[in-house]
Amino acid sequence: MTPFRRIAFVSAAAVLVALPLLLAQALATPPAGSGAGPGASPGAAPGAQAAPANAKGDAKRGEYLVRTMGCNDCHTPFKMGPSGPEPDMTRMLSGHPAALVMPPPPVLPEGPWLVVSSATNTAWSGPWGVSFTANLTPDPATGLGAWTEQNFMDALRSGRHMGRGRPILPPMPWRFYSELTDEDLRAIYAYLRTIPAISNRVPDPVAPKNAAR
Repeated sequence: MTPFRRIAFVSAAAVLVALPLLLAQALATPPAGSGAGPGASPGAAPGAQAAPANAKGDAKRGEYLVRTMGCNDCHTPFKMGPSGPEPDMTRMLSGHPAALVMPPPPVLPEGPWLVVSSATNTAWSGPWGVSFTANLTPDPATGLGAWTEQNFMDALRSGRHMGRGRPILPPMPWRFYSELTDEDLRAIYAYLRTIPAISNRVPDPVAPKNAAR
């Protein structure tokens, strides 16, 4: 089994680990500026507007792509719903909650297990260290508000932050998204410019302990 398939296999089970303890901290009041309340519909983007003039893509198609490609599975924090964990759409695509400070990850024994995940499905620990899912909302200080369309496309083509920075870490499947057409990437960018901006500063990745200093 490849490492990526192992990640997919364990993520669903790992998200159930320590749910009561972590969700109590993670499910605090939504960040200021979220533009959504407890009654927000999971099927809607609360407060979404038309794509700004500098976004040339088809925002409606971008919405379809974001919903069907699983972006909310990691970039929207999970909460405990009536049938189990589900994305908290009041924090749609805002990434790992800044208030949820993660303890050191558990050490896995050698064997087929590869990855552990937070109960919110927004923090992941594996051979690469610890990664946190990004804030994809158009907040200018903590999200993608300062990114241009070209920054966004370059990031998904190269697997680097803004197309030139640090590597984009697992479990983000950027290699698969890099196969999207320019038209589809522009559509996703255009849609992400229409969703409510949420101020949520995601932590920087943590290097593995055995990384070279």
